[in-house]
Amino acid sequence: MQFKDQLDFVRQHIKKNKLRVFMTILAATMGTAFLIVLASVGFGIHDTMRSEILDNRMVNQIEVYAEKMDQAEVEELKKRDHIKAVVYRQSVSLQQKTGLDEFIGENGLIVTDFKEEKKVGFELKEGRLPENAGEIVVGSDFAESLFMEASTESEQEPVTYKGSLVGKQVTYKMGLYEEPEMFPEETIFTIVGIAKEPAKDWMQDYNMYADAAIIPTLNPIFEGHVDDENSQLLYGNVNVYADKLENVTTVSKALKDEGYSVYSIADQLEQMDVFFLAFKAGLVFVGTIAILIASIGIFNTMTMAVTERTREIGVMKALGASPKLIQRLFLMESAWIGIIGTLIAVVISYGVSFIANLVLPIIVTAALGEEEFGDLSVTFSIIPWQLVIIASAISLTVAMISGWRPARKATKIDVIQALRQEL
Repeated sequence: MQFKDQLDFVRQHIKKNKLRVFMTILAATMGTAFLIVLASVGFGIHDTMRSEILDNRMVNQIEVYAEKMDQAEVEELKKRDHIKAVVYRQSVSLQQKTGLDEFIGENGLIVTDFKEEKKVGFELKEGRLPENAGEIVVGSDFAESLFMEASTESEQEPVTYKGSLVGKQVTYKMGLYEEPEMFPEETIFTIVGIAKEPAKDWMQDYNMYADAAIIPTLNPIFEGHVDDENSQLLYGNVNVYADKLENVTTVSKALKDEGYSVYSIADQLEQMDVFFLAFKAGLVFVGTIAILIASIGIFNTMTMAVTERTREIGVMKALGASPKLIQRLFLMESAWIGIIGTLIAVVISYGVSFIANLVLPIIVTAALGEEEFGDLSVTFSIIPWQLVIIASAISLTVAMISGWRPARKATKIDVIQALRQEL
């Protein structure tokens, strides 16, 4: 019997029991769709968590902590293998006051090396990076932090700065927190750029960013007013950037071995990926139970098919059909049920996933309130092609196993007894 004839044989027998076969396919569809949709929740939550962690962060960034960090150690870090840049940002530890025309603010000054910042992509909304000690870049929310001096003591709503910032000069003073007066020395900065807004809407950047060349100007002011040996003008943190993502672990391990405390997004992602791998495997296992339940229907359908076709099987054997051919015909029928059920399940699953991602955020926002949920971008369901392959493989395997036992039973039917059976 040719393969085409085998397909026709299977198709004819399926048409004879349309309702029973339809209900069996429906059960297989529901089981497979349940597996895909359930597991897609794990993929969706995983993707959301990764996006939240990676948002506004660089995966090749390594935060380095040490009891004492200075410029000499930073220079040594730059000489290491697989390091693209070392950014040493230092913040002023004193009270600070800024002035621009008739507006005043209390903006913090961050001192950094813009040559290193440029290597890792310090993004600007407007202007350029500083090129000398007297130039600064201000944060994206710098203007909103400047208030008209007269309005600060008024009961009316404070007036903030509205004009252009690039090219403007800012006066900068420092002072002790316990003293009401600032140091008399005044430093003049020229704004040459405005930093790009932070990726997260709730984050605000009021800072000023100056090149490390300004430190010799600030140090004498600090030392002229503070005689405490334990006090420092600047305190900072170091971020090391690996040249490639695959080298992050190598660089991190080397730094740990030398006594540094390090933290990298890659380490966090690795731990999270292991957790979600186990979580998604658990969801697939639970979904597989639904397919196993559906397999009972396939088993019953195929068992009844063998019983109803006992005489037909006897005729086929009498005409010389081999047991392998008979077994193949019944396995093809169970496989057909599994394939059709899987295809329909995949289509339904994508539809359910689309609707869930469209409707659930609206429901959750209504339940929790826009303020609590508005800044959180959640993907409830994602169906990657790998999940479709896994679910399809499980569904087809279960369908074949369910049809194997009845198919084996068909090969063992006695020819004489089968031919004696009444039509």
